[in-house]
Amino acid sequence: MSDLIPRRIVEELDKFIIGQEKAKRMVAVAVRNRWRRQQLPAELRDEIAPKNIIMMGPTGVGKTEIARRLAKLSGAPFLKVEATKFTEVGYVGRDVESMVRDLMEIGINLLRSEANKQVQHAAEAAAEERLMDLLLPPSGREEHTSTRDKLLQQFRLGYLDEREVEMEVTESRGATIDIFAIPGMENMGGQVKDMFSKAFPPKRSRKKLKIKKAYTILVQEETAKLVDDDSLTERARERVEQMGIIFIDEIDKIASNQQGKNSDVSREGVQRDLLPIVEGSAVNTKYGLVHTDHILFIAAGAFHFSKPSDLIPELQGRFPLRVELEALDRKDFLRILTEPDNALTKQYAALLGTEQVQLDFTEDGLAEIAAFAEEINAQTENIGARRLYTIMEKILADVSFEAPSMPGAHVVVNAGYVNENLKDIRSDQDLSRYIL
Repeated sequence: MSDLIPRRIVEELDKFIIGQEKAKRMVAVAVRNRWRRQQLPAELRDEIAPKNIIMMGPTGVGKTEIARRLAKLSGAPFLKVEATKFTEVGYVGRDVESMVRDLMEIGINLLRSEANKQVQHAAEAAAEERLMDLLLPPSGREEHTSTRDKLLQQFRLGYLDEREVEMEVTESRGATIDIFAIPGMENMGGQVKDMFSKAFPPKRSRKKLKIKKAYTILVQEETAKLVDDDSLTERARERVEQMGIIFIDEIDKIASNQQGKNSDVSREGVQRDLLPIVEGSAVNTKYGLVHTDHILFIAAGAFHFSKPSDLIPELQGRFPLRVELEALDRKDFLRILTEPDNALTKQYAALLGTEQVQLDFTEDGLAEIAAFAEEINAQTENIGARRLYTIMEKILADVSFEAPSMPGAHVVVNAGYVNENLKDIRSDQDLSRYIL
């Protein structure tokens, strides 16, 4: 985290997201402030709360992507939720506290993945020893040791993958009916399942498995032995509480006077339920209490029919930072097609490359795609950069279908190629509304 200065964060985000400099700078400062807070004395550290952010802008301009890439960059547990999925306490549906429980699960999985990587080499070495014991039980004789070494070399070269070995494995439980599938009761269901798993531990039985599969199971078992679950849970809780990011999408849909009226009586109730979570409270999870005081909340919405001031005043106060993301134009679309590390053109070229088909895009072809995306967004609903997905799929539909039967082909996507594949839609505006 000490190396993640705001300028570097923005540079990393620039590799995947075009434009939106204001939003990038704002989230970069928010992440840097977390590191700054950790350097302060404990008594002052607890007094500094994160400055939550509201992102305003049409769909497809990069709101979610900025938050997701930011979390990945900083190694923070990240959860994206839609505000419309929650209901006020007392209604059937998910309560807002479930977002914290979900974030804790994500934190546990994130820390477990990191811990598994740290012990991977030790686990693999122990698994190899156990596998050799199954194939050739240990003996004190020198020639026996030499045979084990040769057998180990053959295994590492993959010569023994199809050979079978008999070993003890944990029996998988049969399919069960989840009686706690009712929204709002997921946490209770998890606790009951944990209780039963402790009361009735899974049985182990001997089975014949191919060595490749057996080795995978042994690595998993050895990894589980080397990772301390109690320590992992504590570290995950600390990571969630100090670095967690919750992205609340469609916050505008629960504004009280969306489209001039309140058609759902629970909207304002959801806002009120969000207040203590965003301000800071303790949420009960199956891993213990999780405090939300220093979790960073980023809310986002298009705000076509409402505005942030339509949220209840108390909730507005919990989101002091606001940034408006700009709609994308032709120049932005052209940059999106070429500059990011995960640009669509690079993705399609790589996909078709697996079929030995070379796909190249010319400058005039890309310019035509960008112009057409801007045109369709202006005539129909503006869905931002997502329009490029629909257009690219339409343009490359035929070559994607025929690619397996044309290895060695070279396809050049120029302006003529683009116009040829879009001429029907361009001439029929009603058709474009359905197809694109």
